[in-house]
Amino acid sequence: MAIKRSTAKMGTLVVVEHDSRVLRGNPWGDPHVRKLAVWLPPQYDQAAGVGRKKTSQTRFPALYDLVGFTGSGLSHTGWKAFSYNLPERMERLIHREKMGPAIVVMPDCFTALGGNQYINSTAVGRYADYLLQEIIPFVDREFRTLASREHRGCFGKSSGGYGAIIHGMKYASHWGAIADHSGDSYFDFVYWHDWPNTLNELGKHRAKKRAAGRYDAAREALAAELAQGIDDGRVKRFLKHVWAKQKVTSAEVHCMMNLCMAASYDPDPSTSLGFRLPCNLETGERIEKRWQRWLANDPINMVDRYARNLKSLAGIYIDCGWRDQFHIHYGTRLLSQRLSGAGVAHRYEEFDDDHSDVDYRMDISLPFLYRALKP
Repeated sequence: MAIKRSTAKMGTLVVVEHDSRVLRGNPWGDPHVRKLAVWLPPQYDQAAGVGRKKTSQTRFPALYDLVGFTGSGLSHTGWKAFSYNLPERMERLIHREKMGPAIVVMPDCFTALGGNQYINSTAVGRYADYLLQEIIPFVDREFRTLASREHRGCFGKSSGGYGAIIHGMKYASHWGAIADHSGDSYFDFVYWHDWPNTLNELGKHRAKKRAAGRYDAAREALAAELAQGIDDGRVKRFLKHVWAKQKVTSAEVHCMMNLCMAASYDPDPSTSLGFRLPCNLETGERIEKRWQRWLANDPINMVDRYARNLKSLAGIYIDCGWRDQFHIHYGTRLLSQRLSGAGVAHRYEEFDDDHSDVDYRMDISLPFLYRALKP
């Protein structure tokens, strides 16, 4: 285990290398040895008594940062213009007595598909197990955490927000509170409207180059229909194209995101890429059987099933900008409505902003989590 320490004015950032058995042999050959960033509050190393050998034995709540799509835990430790990175934000909140001291854990869950949803998938990897079976025990063993779910929480934005609410639903035995910033929900709004753009990108990688002229729509559509969401080669060629680049376009990123979601929500080990697509590659028609697999993973459809787990949490925080360009505010509104209908206590807020660069909302969620998890 390699350890690198950099001590800030009011805290210590520790970067370790963790060798994961869970991620070894994952579907895309992503690294199983990963850097893990852990921020320790200034109180962590304060002396407790007289004598150089006497150090504090105080234990602290732990907050796990689930970064959004295309991100990694270490991305929240770098310098940031006009704002604060996560360690700086924690230092500021603690110094101003907005919250008490807590340990912050920033795992790396990036994949060749641009990220993941912090769930287990045969087509992406066992990232829920990675967090629950390996990272949590490792952090509890190596650092002075309050090692119980009552003092452990997770938070994230976008895909990370989705991960937080899903973990609160499915894995409440590990978490005491969660914060969901602009997390994916209401998939009919959030994802489906972007599939035409995804199909356009994939269409650039058809086996036969398109030429102006006659197009046998019936034959092309039937071939795609018979495939039932299995890649005809264009997805594989698209991914190869993107992986060979050093600058990926916005359209390509969004296409990859939809492919990553398909791999997360509708894995199928019997197919060439390990997952299926939810629509006809030529006509764009929805394949209902496939889309139902997506909807089964939509938080708005999971509340009743996991209401008991959600009610066991000490705190649930959700927010979203009412100008979210991916329409996620409609999903978070539905999610809040269904939580209320199921009798699940939570705090839901909206604010005048979109989906991008809203880390400042952590000034509300991090103190909220601390109050729910504090000793």
